[in-house]
Amino acid sequence: MHDSAAATPAPGLPAHTFKVLVVDDEPETAASHAKYVNRVPGFATGAIAANGQQALALLSEARAAHEPFDLVLLDMTLPDLHGIDVAKRMRGHGLTTDIIAITAVRDLAVVRSAVATGITQYLIKPFTFAAFTEKLENHRRFISEISSSGPDTSQAALDNAFSALRTTTASASLPKGLIPETLAQITGLLRSKPETCLSATELGEELGISRVTARRYLEHLAEAKAVVKQPRHGTRGRPEYEYRAASHG
Repeated sequence: MHDSAAATPAPGLPAHTFKVLVVDDEPETAASHAKYVNRVPGFATGAIAANGQQALALLSEARAAHEPFDLVLLDMTLPDLHGIDVAKRMRGHGLTTDIIAITAVRDLAVVRSAVATGITQYLIKPFTFAAFTEKLENHRRFISEISSSGPDTSQAALDNAFSALRTTTASASLPKGLIPETLAQITGLLRSKPETCLSATELGEELGISRVTARRYLEHLAEAKAVVKQPRHGTRGRPEYEYRAASHG
């Protein structure tokens, strides 16, 4: 569990800033996600919760203080409650804060349950900062569309608002020349061998792509902190680097 200072909502955020509650039981992951939030203009981490009960308490306290959170980044695998249960209890307590689910679980049943509890977007770890930013920008557009439509909204206005949540194209957040399918292949291979370090050459041989191509994807993942890059010792000539999947909660 985090210390009380880490779990205290940040006071005095500008009115235009979206205040975000980060919920994750892994301190390093929570801190990383909090930093991601703070890097996106117009968003700020208001608090970090290490479990479901703490998240519910912080949400209730913030509402009582008339300083509610605008968004929850909710990890699905918490030590006390499943993320779906946290979302259900939020709704049961009348807490309508929007939720983005964050998880390493690729389970269709979980995704369906998440949608049923009002979770509007989903991020599967590991993800890049660009993908993360896209989700927050989608949320900003969604709120903007809803707010501008007025009390007597039209069908077209509602369609525009909800379309903001569906415009998540992985290729749009990748550097030119990289495609989501190959990125997913590389990420999947590295995650399937969490203790194994691979060079660009070795990865390319396993997936049937060139060393140069493999290195471009690996460098992109390293920049996003989705993989760990380190020099391979004992090699002669030009330094060779090896990569392994980053540890995520």
